[in-house]
Amino acid sequence: MNMKKLNSKVQFSISDTPLPHNFIAEKIILSCLLINYEAIEVTIKTVRVETFYFINHQEIYKAIVEMYRKKLTINVFSVNDFLKETGCLDKIGGQKVLLELLNQIPNLVYLEEYIQLIQDKFLRRSLINLGYEAINSAYITNIPLEKILTDFEKKSFKLTNELIEEKKLTTAELFSSVFLELKKKALKPELPGLGSGFYDLDSLTQGFQKSDLIILAGRPSMGKTAFALNMTENILKKYKVPILFFSLEMSKEQLIYRLLSNETGISQTRLKIGNLYKEDWYKLKESIQNYSRLPFFIDDQANLTIQEIRSKIKKILFEQNEIGLIVIDYLQLLLNSKLKSENRVQELSQITRALKNLAKEFQIPIIALSQLSRNVETRINKRPILSDLRESGSIEQDADLVLMLYRENYYTPTAEKNEKITPAELIIAKHRNGPLGIIELSFQNDPIKFFNTFLNHS
Repeated sequence: MNMKKLNSKVQFSISDTPLPHNFIAEKIILSCLLINYEAIEVTIKTVRVETFYFINHQEIYKAIVEMYRKKLTINVFSVNDFLKETGCLDKIGGQKVLLELLNQIPNLVYLEEYIQLIQDKFLRRSLINLGYEAINSAYITNIPLEKILTDFEKKSFKLTNELIEEKKLTTAELFSSVFLELKKKALKPELPGLGSGFYDLDSLTQGFQKSDLIILAGRPSMGKTAFALNMTENILKKYKVPILFFSLEMSKEQLIYRLLSNETGISQTRLKIGNLYKEDWYKLKESIQNYSRLPFFIDDQANLTIQEIRSKIKKILFEQNEIGLIVIDYLQLLLNSKLKSENRVQELSQITRALKNLAKEFQIPIIALSQLSRNVETRINKRPILSDLRESGSIEQDADLVLMLYRENYYTPTAEKNEKITPAELIIAKHRNGPLGIIELSFQNDPIKFFNTFLNHS
């Protein structure tokens, strides 16, 4: 490793250090390209010029690719002439280098394996370069640390994607995989996504799918948080998958009281003042033991940014190896560190797009709670519609599923609000891959809980 001082900054370099490479595999691939046209069609789809480590191999491959695109005949003699005409023959070491390639004994059966070998070395070189780039950036103090970390994360994620791209299945393998999956489902029918525990909702949505962005919207006091917690409980108990709940409005303690109230049937009021009977303590002990075994993580940090959410997701993934679901309560309290704008609609549009990208990046369904605008209050029919999404921007465009919670008795006199059981509606306002509809629910005020009753298609 060289350390050179440049403009009073420490500069790390790896110019004198041999990086990972596979000389023989590179030569065999080039040899295949010179004798078989089909090998070119296979290679050109996955291998870039920089995948080759040696400069002369890069120049030869670059010439073959260009000749292929110009639909020229490709063999050792035509490539030799092409390199000579472009002034690159001496750069590769002369005609003898091309002739040496013919001494290899290429086997097209193993071509893809050779390609994987040089791609593996290329990704390792890229990772090493990225590491040194990060070291050098860290010494430049006039660049914000957040920008350095964001750039590093983007580039490392790009490398991860390239590694995933390497592992693409053939069409035959894909069909075989789908067939086995169908056979498994036929023996034991199950939802393709995470079931919410509300059967009418699951029958319409087929569960929350990987990479889905689900918006749960409603006016204040409609029960958005309660409904999200109800679904979270159901998923935790059924699937035992880690769930990460970002509570930007309520504290961890408030959410815990809600969960315990739901589980035990003891009102939150009694829990908070400690007015408990002997049998209540047994219920509490059992509930706390049950929840302690479940991988449920609550983060109540205020003023969260998308970057911070991504970092927390990665931390949980590192510890747990998977995340089943992410819940964000609520959307309008998120900040966007990248876009400092007075236009909140534009900023929120960037946030929802970033959330959708997170869902796709980590292959996890994300439920984001959202407020509705006050325009609802001015209408005679106060049942919400998509345009009521507060500071909507591109929320409805980015979301795969938009659910809206509505309770008619919210707008009725106080005396009627105090009824123990009240009706509620869960409106499926947008569903990218399925039908819309209205699901009628029962709502219990204390403990705050929803119950599925029946389905009414719109």
